[in-house]
Formats: sequence, structure tokens, C-alpha cells
Amino acid sequence: MLAPVLRDEYSLSVGEIGVVLATVWVGSLATLLPWGLAADRFGERVALALGLAGSAACLFGAAYAPNFGALLGLLTLAGASGSSVNSASGRAVMQWFDPDERGLALGIRQTSVPVGGLVAALAVPGLVAAGGSERAFLFLGGLCAVGALVGAIVLRGRDVTDGIEPDTVGRTLRDGRLWRLSFGSGIYLYAQVAVIGFGVLFLVDEHRFSTQSAALVLGGSQVLAIVFRIGAGRWSDLVGSRVDPLRRVGLAVTAAMVLTAALAGGPVWLLVPALTLAGGLSMAWNGLSFVAAAELAGTVRSGAAIGFQQTVLSGVGVAAPVLFAATVSIWGWTAAFALSALFPLLGWWALRPLGVR
Repeated sequence: MLAPVLRDEYSLSVGEIGVVLATVWVGSLATLLPWGLAADRFGERVALALGLAGSAACLFGAAYAPNFGALLGLLTLAGASGSSVNSASGRAVMQWFDPDERGLALGIRQTSVPVGGLVAALAVPGLVAAGGSERAFLFLGGLCAVGALVGAIVLRGRDVTDGIEPDTVGRTLRDGRLWRLSFGSGIYLYAQVAVIGFGVLFLVDEHRFSTQSAALVLGGSQVLAIVFRIGAGRWSDLVGSRVDPLRRVGLAVTAAMVLTAALAGGPVWLLVPALTLAGGLSMAWNGLSFVAAAELAGTVRSGAAIGFQQTVLSGVGVAAPVLFAATVSIWGWTAAFALSALFPLLGWWALRPLGVR
């Protein structure tokens, strides 16, 4: 939702917007696994509170970035710090809930992303109109600061009797099933980046939406994502499998992206529902991959497993916006959305052996 105003303030191309969107993933790529190990060693409370506090500080700095390079650096550091929340919150769910409850619990935890997106869709356009990206970044930094404070207060402290053997890290990270799960689910992210990362810019540039109207379309995707994430988590509890629902969601995302590509240049009254549905579905799968990774490793090393899975995800997150922006620049939006449909289909195929097992 900040893409249009950042483009204007810093005179950016579509490709440079892709680089901006990649910066958060660049930061988290380097720190997700260390944060996971820290959560295993020191507990969820410490990792989450420190990480979100650091992210808040970086976002406050981004509000006053004097140039494009400084903005990229601060957003990279914000991503590196804030990624602590992934392993810490995922490990907390593993500690607190039984196996037949974890899918629903992780689904509810994962609604934090679309809830945050919905809040941003409602608040950021007005803040941008009143004070540009400065006010928007201050608002986002404030939310991270509140998250750090709440996490420090309400999360349980680490049980000092928990024993973690150092050699379990190597066993966890060498597990071929974890690698397959991380790659197969990670490439689902490409479709999410295409719709959630570039949807507002697409509607503004190609269909002359205002930033606020385009943000409301994205807000609709967030509402659907909340429902889909909770529903997918509960579904996985009922069927006793994380991977089978994960694969079916991948097929649904592929179909939605094909429809979006077909309607990219079509009438708005058809395009908007398709884009909204594609955005919601493209965010439906993450909780399933979280809990699947954690359960593969077991409770003691769930932080490390989630950290590794999210590191692979971040690698995709670094490349996806840059590749998508390049595709838009060369072949246009329709081709870019069509290409996005191939990635969840590839993920569906890659996860097949895990589903059989």
C-alpha cells in the first residue's frame, strides 16, 4: 500500500519498487534461523520482545530516511529484527497446544498477518494523504512497539528445566522431509507477493484506482485470508494431516491466479472479485506449513525447524518481487500473473511424497 507514494517520493521504477518489497525478506533471510535457535535456547518471550522492539526502531528511522539507499537499509534491518516473531510465536503454539489443536491454533496465530494487512489497508492511505510515507512508517513502527510490549508481558517465560541437546540442531536441519516441505511450501509465496505486494500498484496504474480504493480491495483479501487460515488449520486437525490440505490449497491458488491473469485487462466488476479471492487464497497456506515444519522436528527443536522453513521462504521472498517486477516491465501484468500461477502448482507437485507418507 506504500508502493505508489514511495514511487513518487523517491522517483522509483516498478523494478525498484520490487527491490523495496524484497528488502524485508533480505533481512529475515539472514536472521530467521538464529532467531529460531534463540527461541529454543532462551524462550519465546525474550526472542519476540527484542525482535519486535528492534523492528519498531528501524521503522521509526525509515520514516525519516534521507534517500533511497537509507530506506533500503532500514527496511532490511526492520525485517531482520521483526522476523523473531515467526519462530517465537510458532514455538509457543507447539508448547501450549496438543497435536489435535495445533492446526487451529496456528491458523489463529497466522491471522495476525492478514489482520495487520487489514489494519494497514484501512489506515495507511489516510496517513499517506495527510503526511506521506513518514506518518505511515511511524504508525507501523508504533504497532511493532506495542507488539513487543504485549509479548513481553503475556508470553510465558522459558522453563529452566527444558534440556536441549546441541546435536539435535544438526539432525533437525539435515532432515530431507524438512527440506522438501520448506521448498514446496516456500514457492507458494510467489503468488502471494504478486497479488499482495503489487495489487495496489496494478489497480492504480492499469485501472486508474485511487490508492485508497485499491487498498480496500487488498483489505478484502485480508478478510478472506483470516477466514481461510483459520479454516485450513481446523481442516488439518480434522483430517489428521497438514500436507494434504496444504497441497489442495496450492491447486486453489493456481486456479485463482489463472483467473486473475485472464481478467487482468478485463472489466473491473469481474477483476476485483477475482483479485480479492486470489489474494485471500494466496495467504491461506502459511499456518499449515508452520505447524508441519514444527511437528517434523518435535517440540524441543520447533523453533529451529520453523526458523529454517521461514529462511527458505525468505529466499523466495527476496527473488519473487524482483522477478515479478521484471516480468511486468517486459511482458506486462497479464503475463506476470499467469507466470505466478505456475509456482504453487510446482509446490503442489514437490509436496506429493510427503502427502503419501
